[in-house]
Order: sequence, then C-alpha cells, then structure tokens
Amino acid sequence: MTKLFLAGATGLVGSRALALALADSRVTQIVAPTRRPLAPHAKLLNPLMDSTNLPLDAGWWEADGAICALGTTRAKAGSSAAFRAIDHDYVLAIAQAGRAGGATRFALTSSMGADARSRFLYTRTKGEVEEAIRHLGFPSLTILRPGFLGGEREEHRPMERVMGQLLRIASPILPASARISPAETVATLLVEAAIGGDSGTHLINSADIARIAAKGRF
Repeated sequence: MTKLFLAGATGLVGSRALALALADSRVTQIVAPTRRPLAPHAKLLNPLMDSTNLPLDAGWWEADGAICALGTTRAKAGSSAAFRAIDHDYVLAIAQAGRAGGATRFALTSSMGADARSRFLYTRTKGEVEEAIRHLGFPSLTILRPGFLGGEREEHRPMERVMGQLLRIASPILPASARISPAETVATLLVEAAIGGDSGTHLINSADIARIAAKGRF
C-alpha cells in the first residue's frame, strides 16, 4: 500500500492525478497541499499553504512516492523572476522535501523541449530543474515532457482552446511529438510512476505520450 504526495492538485494535470490516486485501491493516503480547500475525501490530507510559506518541517512530507504537477508561465507569473521562483525554486524545494521525507519514487511534469542550455526562459528553466532533481538521488525518477496539454481547464483560456482545436484537426498529419498530450494520459503516467515506478531515471517525451494515448492504454 502506498502513501503519495501531490503538488499541483488544482491544475489541469494535477486535478486528474488527484482523482486517479483517490480512486486507486493501492493508495492509502494522498497528501495534497493547496492554496484553497479541496473537496474532502477519506484518503485525502489537504494542508492549506502557498508558495511563500513552505513548511519544510511538516510531518506530512513523509510519503512513499511524490508527484509534482506544478507549472506556470511567465505571463501568468508576472515576471521572469516570478516564473523561475515557481517552476524552478518551488518545484526543487518540493522535490528536496519529498526526498527528505522518504519518498523513493518521484514523478515530474516538465515540458517538451526542456533543456538547461536553451536560449528560451521557459525550456531552460524546465531543463535546469530537471537536472537539479536528477541529483537528489531518487531511486526511481520519472520525467514527463508533454507537448500541448489537452483537456478542459477551470480557467478560461481562449487562445489555448483555439490551439487545441487546430491540433486535433491536424493530428492525423502531425508527427507524434507535435500532437496533443491528453492531460488524463499524463496524469495516469504520473500516478503509475509514483506508485510503482521502476528503478532508474525514465524520460517520457511528447511522442511517447501521444502513442500511449493513441493505443488507449490510459
């Protein structure tokens, strides 16, 4: 039986990961800290906190596996510094706390094109945090690099809706790496990795995610 930690439970991927974990008989408890309360559930521990107040000494960091589905954009964060504070510093702090709490499996949502040497802030930041987490010594580390995420968001994002529609129409002629990465598939891969990920570091890119979704495995 497994106790999981989940960061990003209110996001597109994280909310699906939460639902999957709560419904999974292998999971005895899931700890999901958020800024606003989640719907109560017998298996859910939901500490309320924000990125400016990360209680690293809290007992609820102890878990068998951890999932990080956090992510923002420069536009939403408000500045390059604010974006990096969330997508690098905050994500890394969560991974460090999870490792200190005994997690042996860590599953991370990164991004297609993540590269610590990229000229672009977004992909460079994703690549840098990937590299930093690789050095934490998780016996099992799974990094997902999805492309455009498909799924209904709570917040209204008209440009993303249009982009999603275009990608769905063009899907038959696009290479697998350029197709939509369904949020449900990404969430399922994260949960499976956090519960029973094999030893070593595993990289699942956008093409892998598209092929898995097309086969209807998740």
